Amino acid sequence: MAISLSKGQKVDLTKGNPGLTKVIVGLGWDVNKYDGGQDFDLDSSIFLLGDNGKVASDGDFVFYNNPTGGNGSVVHSGDNRTGAGEGDDEQVVIDLQAVPATTQRITFTITIHDGEARNQNFGQVSNSYVRILNEQNNEELIRYDLGEDFSIETALVVGELYRHNNEWKFSAIGSGYQGGLAALATDFGLQVG
Repeated sequence: MAISLSKGQKVDLTKGNPGLTKVIVGLGWDVNKYDGGQDFDLDSSIFLLGDNGKVASDGDFVFYNNPTGGNGSVVHSGDNRTGAGEGDDEQVVIDLQAVPATTQRITFTITIHDGEARNQNFGQVSNSYVRILNEQNNEELIRYDLGEDFSIETALVVGELYRHNNEWKFSAIGSGYQGGLAALATDFGLQVG
């Protein structure tokens, strides 16, 4: 049975699931009805961070145009441009044992493509969640529903996997940002522009 988290909670992933080596991280969302005339395109991105909370290189930024990172240990399933339908909108497969030792945290984000230009924000998005599945049997282990407490933000840090005493844990973050993906990328040490 999946552990359901609230914002700010942390939970052991590998300690409570002995033998777990590969996980699927599923991210999902729905767009509320609005009359802006533009389609929403939400994107998940992953930042592989060192001790300093920054990426070591552009290769540590995993998204639809760079779907593999961490020496192949993190693989993005690709861009879902509509968010239509049930279930996960985008997925990331992670081989926990193969993540480079220099990566201490794997941070998951959702951003609205061209959100500022299209006057779109997370106040118009609902049912956002992140969940972690055992890759071997698709069993849902952890789920974090973000709730509806966003308004003008165009980027969200939903959560992160992090190392602690040679185990992996998950932290439910749920922090919103303005400035979209560029603001997040800059915060995590990428040169944008």
